[in-house]
Amino acid sequence: MDRRVDDEITEFVRARYGGLLRVAFLLCGDAARAEDLVQTALAKTAVAWRRIDHGDAVDHYVRRVLVNTYISAQRRRSWWERPLGLADDLVAASPYEAVDQRDALRRALGRLPGRQRAAVVLRHYMDLSEQQSAEALGCSLGTVKSLTSRGLRSLRAYLAEEDGVGRMHERQGAADVHR
Repeated sequence: MDRRVDDEITEFVRARYGGLLRVAFLLCGDAARAEDLVQTALAKTAVAWRRIDHGDAVDHYVRRVLVNTYISAQRRRSWWERPLGLADDLVAASPYEAVDQRDALRRALGRLPGRQRAAVVLRHYMDLSEQQSAEALGCSLGTVKSLTSRGLRSLRAYLAEEDGVGRMHERQGAADVHR
């Protein structure tokens, strides 16, 4: 690559790395995998740099590569590589409720199938339109609507389930204190 292209890529990476890393983390739920995912997406983008029409097209291209790489990796994972869930210790109510809520949401996102998770992240975290999300996922507008709807329904159910379990443990803890 010539120096100008190298400088453009470097500038792009510096400007977008943090945001891409947050999106990748929401997609895969693991910091190390998120870094790998972003590196792969950026490497593929660098290879195609001269072919990409610059401006918003670069953002669109890297977003699409990021999502496609994530979904492809999900398809390749064997059943024995799938996480079965987090073994969190039960924690009493704390002043860090916002942190607890984000953690619950992250765990609930981790339970969604890859394409549903990608659709929810693109629509509600990255705030992309349905059309932009469809382009990033490489599917139709109707598929994005369906994936997002099912993903949000599942998230609500998972969060309600977790909240119910948390309340049950709070009541048990209170009962233990009164004994």
